[in-house]
Amino acid sequence: MRTLKLAAAAALTALALAPAAAQAARPGLWGVYDNVLSKARYIDLTHDITPNMPVWKGFGPATFKPTVDPSTGRPYTYAQDGFEATAYQLATDQFGTQLDPPAHWAPEYPGIDELPPTYAVRPLVVISIVKQVKSDAKYALQVSDIRRFERQHGRVPKGSVVMVRSDWSKKWTDSPEPAKALAADPNFPGVSLAALEFLHLKRHILFHGHEPLDTDTTPTLEGESWLMHHGYTQAEGVTNLAGVPATGCLVDIGYPKFKGGLGGYARYVAICPPKTRKGVKISGRDAPLPKYASPLHWNNQLGYRVR
Repeated sequence: MRTLKLAAAAALTALALAPAAAQAARPGLWGVYDNVLSKARYIDLTHDITPNMPVWKGFGPATFKPTVDPSTGRPYTYAQDGFEATAYQLATDQFGTQLDPPAHWAPEYPGIDELPPTYAVRPLVVISIVKQVKSDAKYALQVSDIRRFERQHGRVPKGSVVMVRSDWSKKWTDSPEPAKALAADPNFPGVSLAALEFLHLKRHILFHGHEPLDTDTTPTLEGESWLMHHGYTQAEGVTNLAGVPATGCLVDIGYPKFKGGLGGYARYVAICPPKTRKGVKISGRDAPLPKYASPLHWNNQLGYRVR
């Protein structure tokens, strides 16, 4: 009897340990995906790129058009060719949600294609200045704001990405204000030079990001100038920070690798703990993707495809 009990106990122990053993046998980082990333919530921090989005007047707007068959001069169509494509005429690589490499201002530093692949995934910190901006539309993040944040949430991690939440991006997506007027508005929140120096020289972050199209409202853009001329990058035009926890998330960073490029149309995705209220989870509907009731079609008034 004692032998049977020991055998049964051993069998139960083996069954209990089997899932853990299977996980441990997963090669490389697949266990990280199984145990963490597959259960996370994903929040897109990126604006849709449209031809009428806000852009600095010195660059000019963009134009989207259906791609034309050069041999016939007519656009490709689903009916005749089985596919369609889009031709993008972009006046600048400083457009929309973006990643500025230091060569944007300082040619002795890396361009967009020379940034290392280690930028791909980093710890994400979100520091809010929403309350301050309600009282002062041109408020800029201060060192005191960072120290206050750290007293509540802990030290900003080395190598992290710090996004500054101001909710200015809501004007971009919700406001009837014309894109040109929004881009030219001198009253927008920023990040002070002192705060940038503190984050980079004292906390050694990878880069910071902000919602407006410029770093600050100073006549010389002193913050951006300091960053670029010291070999630092920055993110501009980010959105949806309201749903991201202050700490505990990662940020996934993707951008086109234009040879010699001085800017990047970037996509930032926050990867957050499962209990985060915002965002979406990985599901069985990721592949194949769901079919829409209405197909994409060209809208002449907007200048891009809609459903």
